[in-house]
Amino acid sequence: MANFKSGFVAIVGRTNVGKSSILNDIAGQKVAVVVNKPQTTRTTIKAIVNRENSQIIFIDTPGIHKPKSKLGTTMNDTAWSSIPDADVVLFVVEATSDGIGKGDQMILDKIKESNVATILIINKIDLVTKEQIFNLIETFKDEYHFKAIIPISALKQPDVEIILEEIEKNLKEGPAYYDTEEYTDQTLRDIASEIIREKALKLLQEEVPHGIFVEIQKMKKGKTRENTPIFNIEATIYCVKESHKGIIIGKQGRMLKKIGTYAREDLEKELQEKVNLKLWVKVKEDWINNEQFVKKFKTTD
Repeated sequence: MANFKSGFVAIVGRTNVGKSSILNDIAGQKVAVVVNKPQTTRTTIKAIVNRENSQIIFIDTPGIHKPKSKLGTTMNDTAWSSIPDADVVLFVVEATSDGIGKGDQMILDKIKESNVATILIINKIDLVTKEQIFNLIETFKDEYHFKAIIPISALKQPDVEIILEEIEKNLKEGPAYYDTEEYTDQTLRDIASEIIREKALKLLQEEVPHGIFVEIQKMKKGKTRENTPIFNIEATIYCVKESHKGIIIGKQGRMLKKIGTYAREDLEKELQEKVNLKLWVKVKEDWINNEQFVKKFKTTD
């Protein structure tokens, strides 16, 4: 197709600035974990947006943070490497920021070094005054020649269209990299694992979530006694301490049952089939510093 454009867009920012929510809103489907806790995205997740004259592949990167483990270092490395490799960067900052903080400055320096086309997204503008938004825009404008600066709160369809149009302006002509029916390059096992982890993150206490890793042991399509299709899924939730295992399971198994119930509901929506979900909890002490586990979160592109 003449004048058809395509390219890769990296969504970068500090932890908990709303990158995954923005990705899901743009994609129109859940392709990234969304919880109100930092450092929830551990690997890059691609969302594919097919438009009349373009195919845009979004990469949701882990939030930039001060690493305290091998996992944290790997997450940061993944985020940093996505910037120079992208055709366009969406740099997400919070409207509540008082100027350019240390974390945002580090990201900005990497963008400058890479000299990549960048669109600044100022998120959560509903939490501040118009004057604060204006001052923040002026501060960032003095630091880099952004292709566009777009203030948003909860993304609405007009905002999505503005962002997509700005991205298209900065893409080059190219082929569609994926089939137009596809919306993510995650496997069904990846999606199932992320859905289970998201429910655990939302339900568990503050100290537990970042030591959680979900592994799908079995995912097989079968039939019920009534001969209707069903996905049989078995998964293990790994945690770093024995005390965390008790919290995840909960009194008389209630917490694990709740995680399983919420995850099954989302899985059935995603897979469009009935789901039989079985969950186990195992302790893998200090897995966040175990190279064998951490390498699962390294990008292979």
